[in-house]
Amino acid sequence: MRDSRRDDERKMREDRRQREMREREAREADRRRRSPPQRRGSPRRDAGRDRYRRSRSPRNRRGRDERGRKSERNDKFKGSLSEGLKLDASSSSDEEDLYNLNLEEEEEDEEAIIEKRRKQREELLKRLGASDSAPSSAVNSPQQPPPKEPTPSPEPEPEPVVQEQPPRKRRRFEDAPPPPQEEDASAKETDKSEKQAAKKKDWDMFAETDTFGQSFNKPGVVEDGMENPSLTDNWDDAEGYYRVRIGETLDARYAVYGYTGQGVFSNVVRARDAARANQDVAVKIIRNNEIMHKSGLKELEILKKLNDADPDDRYHCVRLFRHFFHKQHLCMVFEPLSMNLREVLKKYGKDVGLHIKAVRSYCQQLFLALRLLKKCNILHADIKPDNILVNESKLVLKLCDFGSASHANENEITPYLVSRFYRSPEIILGIPYDFGIDMWSAGCTIYELYTGKIMFAGKTNNQMLKFFMDLKGKFPNKLIRKGAFKDNHFDSNCNFLSHEIDKVTEKEKTVVMSTIQPTRDLAHELINNQSLPEDQFKKVSQLRDLLDKILMLDSSKRCSINQALTHPFIQEKF
Repeated sequence: MRDSRRDDERKMREDRRQREMREREAREADRRRRSPPQRRGSPRRDAGRDRYRRSRSPRNRRGRDERGRKSERNDKFKGSLSEGLKLDASSSSDEEDLYNLNLEEEEEDEEAIIEKRRKQREELLKRLGASDSAPSSAVNSPQQPPPKEPTPSPEPEPEPVVQEQPPRKRRRFEDAPPPPQEEDASAKETDKSEKQAAKKKDWDMFAETDTFGQSFNKPGVVEDGMENPSLTDNWDDAEGYYRVRIGETLDARYAVYGYTGQGVFSNVVRARDAARANQDVAVKIIRNNEIMHKSGLKELEILKKLNDADPDDRYHCVRLFRHFFHKQHLCMVFEPLSMNLREVLKKYGKDVGLHIKAVRSYCQQLFLALRLLKKCNILHADIKPDNILVNESKLVLKLCDFGSASHANENEITPYLVSRFYRSPEIILGIPYDFGIDMWSAGCTIYELYTGKIMFAGKTNNQMLKFFMDLKGKFPNKLIRKGAFKDNHFDSNCNFLSHEIDKVTEKEKTVVMSTIQPTRDLAHELINNQSLPEDQFKKVSQLRDLLDKILMLDSSKRCSINQALTHPFIQEKF
């Protein structure tokens, strides 16, 4: 009797398990049918297995049942509610509720999550000022217009069981317009035209036509009052140079049309003077810092003094028309000139120099400029081909760039006055100097004009002294002892200390030279193995004699300006 009852209970459990399995499969099929296509067609789901990865074939199911029956004897939880079994109708109602909870737990959790997220979205939309009637689908697809009134469904439609990103927070603007309402085309066009009329004076960067005034037709010209005077960074670069804009107008009269170049003290532009029938001028714009400004004012004073001393423009110093201030820069207006002698050499005499006739003409004009400087008691202190200009015809020469000029009684002892290639011996040695420094620089310039080569191309002051002695022999001991910087180049016995680089170790070494003999022949360098006509050979010989007298190591024995102007090389025409 007990065995038959046990068999009946086993059959009931087996029937219950099979019925339970069929119900589970039916629910699973219904869930797959309602899920999106990508969920139903997931490549990871095997059609031959259930959601728990167990085989659906009857053979395997029978084997599982047999294994289950064998393990019943050892299962201490057999028949307990922890197995999630559904009891028969005679069971208590509490056990039936627990069964329903276990079976429908997953589906109820999904629907609860969906409903919870829906409510969160609606609350978020309310906080952001959105309309309460907008459904959650309007957030996900903003292209579709929201319906005017929501139609609540009796049962929420299940959404895809996919982990959603939390909605992004939006900025809330107090003046944000309400959601757009549907309007007809005519109303929109009317509103658009009204807005355009209201903003008629606004600048549209995408407009096909210019909305600027007439003053914007020229490049670089800015309307009055449009610039902020405190924004000096827009006008100057990091070193204080003025940023030149082609087309701008300086001092309401000088229209800039070209850029000439940049020096240590300033940059120079070409412009047309509207007050003088668009006459060409050169405008020198001094750098915007205190030191350069003071140097510019000093140069302005010297130029006025030179121009006042030469009202007829006979002494070949550049003419200053006027000066003004532009955006905190001192600007000086000069006569227009074409090229400097460095550019003339590159264009007409690179490495070979100019014709002796042109050199003679330039020498005479340069000496006249030096005469005017001496008359005004002024030292130029930077004579070189770069600072000597010629006009369009290349016939008239003008000495320019007086930024380093000073009065003769202000001769401060410094070893770095004048550009190095044109620096005189007394400057390097620290001997008091006078107008002889400009004569020495003029002699080096004249040599370069005729040969096309730099006369003393030393890399240091010490090497410059060595090159001087290669041409003129050793310095007199009396002259050496006068120098404030003699110890840098000579020992106590007036032997020259040549600072050289060892060819093996590549380190600097000092070579003591007690005697130095001249190794350069000036006449040979000037003629340069040329077969010259007799008259031209004579002029070259005269030039050699003139340079020999100009390039004297002792400035007291150097050729004076009047002696140079009366020299046969200048007086005897070619």
